[in-house]
Amino acid sequence: MSLSPAWLDELRARTTLSAIIAPSVKLMKAGREFKACCPFHNEKTPSFTVNDEKGFYHCFGCGAHGDAIRFLTDHRGLPFMDAVKELAGKAGIDVPAADPRDREKAERAAGLHDVMAAAQRWFAEQLAGIDGAEARSYLANRGIDAKAIERFGIGFAPDSRGKLKAALSGVGEDKLVDTGMLIRPEEADKPTYDRFRGRVMIPIRDQRGRVIAFGGRILGPGEPKYLNSPDTPLFDKGRTLYNIDRAGPASRQAHRLLVVEGYMDVIALDRAGITEVVAPNGTAVTEAQLERMWRLDPAPICCFDGDSAGQKAAIRAALRALPHLGPDRTLRFVALPAGQDPDDLVRAGGHAAVEALLGEPVPLVDRLWRHEVEAAPLDTPEARAGLKARLLDHTQAIADPSVRQLYRDEWLRRFDELVRPQREARSLYPRREWTKKGGRFQPPAPPTLDATRSLAKTGVEPPVARALLQGFLLYPEALHDHVEELAHLSLADSKSAALRDRLVELAMSAESLDREGLATILANDAAGLDVRRGAMAFSFTRANSDPAVASSDLAAALELASARLEIDVALAEATRRLGETFSEEAFVEQQRLFQAKARYNDRLASLASNE
Repeated sequence: MSLSPAWLDELRARTTLSAIIAPSVKLMKAGREFKACCPFHNEKTPSFTVNDEKGFYHCFGCGAHGDAIRFLTDHRGLPFMDAVKELAGKAGIDVPAADPRDREKAERAAGLHDVMAAAQRWFAEQLAGIDGAEARSYLANRGIDAKAIERFGIGFAPDSRGKLKAALSGVGEDKLVDTGMLIRPEEADKPTYDRFRGRVMIPIRDQRGRVIAFGGRILGPGEPKYLNSPDTPLFDKGRTLYNIDRAGPASRQAHRLLVVEGYMDVIALDRAGITEVVAPNGTAVTEAQLERMWRLDPAPICCFDGDSAGQKAAIRAALRALPHLGPDRTLRFVALPAGQDPDDLVRAGGHAAVEALLGEPVPLVDRLWRHEVEAAPLDTPEARAGLKARLLDHTQAIADPSVRQLYRDEWLRRFDELVRPQREARSLYPRREWTKKGGRFQPPAPPTLDATRSLAKTGVEPPVARALLQGFLLYPEALHDHVEELAHLSLADSKSAALRDRLVELAMSAESLDREGLATILANDAAGLDVRRGAMAFSFTRANSDPAVASSDLAAALELASARLEIDVALAEATRRLGETFSEEAFVEQQRLFQAKARYNDRLASLASNE
């Protein structure tokens, strides 16, 4: 079987080399690398290093060098394909099925790096020649001097359909087409022609510094402004980061990684002495690009333009990252001044201005919170319910359970602080009105009958209410974390409400509660209510559940019940307004709330189905 270079590069990118070597070699952390005594020769002083960022190991004693595949073949003696299959299984990717065409494709790709290197040299020659005068003027106006041109290998493609084709005729048309340098028309009788014409040419390199594609910036008017190489056997734009070859070593020294929108932003920051910078290739940040960033830095800083498009790109990156967040991977954000890009910032204030901006990056949790809070006015119950629903939807996207729970807790705390005045205004038991009498915390006097009837219409259904109460009786350690939310919950059943009040009072009075002690205290306080009868079944309604799972499910069910009430109130108000004066806007809002209510019902049912 023949595997493509692109597929093998993807396998290496998804493999953490130290995890492959550690089971058979004792590794010691040394900065951002690992050291060990070499497994390929006898030594007492460690000279064997493992670099996860670059994906290779090296022994300064015997010269052993290679990647994860090479380690399995040389150290464990596995055949090449067995090593590949083992790594693919660990990485969760499928090995391509055997295809006779794979060998031909691999052979054709073998010399493509040489073709791209030759093209880059030719473009550089054109920039320095007579035809490159306009391109040199453009670069000078952008502040890109001769040293930057050389560092980044910038060149120029003349405005001609055949100059590159003629200059590189010796490599053959097929390879030029395979690399995307020539376009082959669908009509068989028409000749191939140069893809890039009249553009400043910016080489795109892989992590090993080899040219694999180009980005071309048009001179003068015309579309597209930037033109990338197409996907080729060497280049997959969704898996490649511009400047990754230079940013990798630089990020190790700077202990950070910056992410900007485009090539010129990278070059502008390099002009200010900041080299640990990468950019996607004309697309929104992809999952594969995030993986490559996190291999260099656990918390890259997204530094996008200050205009509307730039801030939308920041939010897209945040949302794309959510499912993959973990204890050692997140994103941070800085917002450039309105209307400015990194080039403007460098021109205005140089290195100091950039560093001042980068000094206080905003965590992802804060950036998404601000985005959602600023999305619309929060002057109606419907709007506040919508904010809460969006925040909870974002938390559900996070796969890591501990991070998901912490994001949920943090956003709900902020939401509670934001809407507390409105909530307390309509709450049966505002916390600020709780008093302490005879050593016991007590809620205020019961509300009027009319107020009770009004709230009962949207109270939590008895089966759910009884399940929640049963959960807190069985797992009272959760009471302290959720006492406010429980106290604010409107319960349609008066007996359930009375038991809830007693639980809240005990939680406020006692430092700790346990299941047996709580049962003893409440033996005569439950007013004859058996909460087990008629209660929905959840993990937290069973005494023998895993306490961690039960507590987590209890918190989730309480939040779902609370959010459903928020939506019910908003829905009742929207329906009332719609009945008074019909409008399309009111109707759409009512239907949206109906859908939100259905989603919360489905989530609660799903939580119960896990019982």
